[in-house]
Amino acid sequence: MSDDLVTPSARAALWDRLRAASPARLALGRVGHAPPLGAVLAFQLDHARARDAVHAPLDSGALADELAPLPTIVVTSAAGDRATYLRRPDLGRALAAGCAEQLACGQGGYDVAIVIGDGLSATGVQTGAPRLVHSLIGELQGLTVAPIVIATGARVALGDPIGEALRARATVMVIGERPGLTVADSLGIYLTFSPRSGRADSERNCISNIHANGGLSAQHAASLLARLLREALRRGLSGVDLKDDADVLPAPDTKRIPE
Repeated sequence: MSDDLVTPSARAALWDRLRAASPARLALGRVGHAPPLGAVLAFQLDHARARDAVHAPLDSGALADELAPLPTIVVTSAAGDRATYLRRPDLGRALAAGCAEQLACGQGGYDVAIVIGDGLSATGVQTGAPRLVHSLIGELQGLTVAPIVIATGARVALGDPIGEALRARATVMVIGERPGLTVADSLGIYLTFSPRSGRADSERNCISNIHANGGLSAQHAASLLARLLREALRRGLSGVDLKDDADVLPAPDTKRIPE
């Protein structure tokens, strides 16, 4: 059908449906040769939120308080500060001097070690990790869980030396995901069986896009992780050979598209 035959109201209704289906910036319009001022300001605000999420420091003390009464241990990576962390991903995968000994002096020999890492969104960790971890603990009845480890300057692979030091059968890394221009506070979960330094990414299972703004809810993510973890412990593996075979997937927490 020619575009000339589409009425303005029908065209507007179509764009309304598409906007409801996606957080993408669609049909913003223009003022002269530029986008409308409101759209420009909204873009700049989202960009600022994404930058803040990357650069903001994690308040480990406040996070530990929100995790109470769960016991916590605070460690750092070998990246001494945020600027170094962003420039040197390799240092974010290694523990700072003395941290491995700090972890090894405890009981050890757990089924699972849960690590909370700031990653690339300390904002997401600060606001979403406590609820997610409490949901995880509720799903792991019958398993021995190490004290919750809060790690700053953390990349995903930092969970490997942490789990190794705790002598855990599996590590669950809850970490802030790289922010985008629609979501700056998303979390990811990475499951690794038999954690040790040098594990490949293909040996991990990932659950991503966990956030309250249309993403996977904390409870759905915890239920999915619990199924994967129990199967990983039963079969002695994780990664590409471990799939979630649940028949029912959680409903997406998104807005309904108008009829």
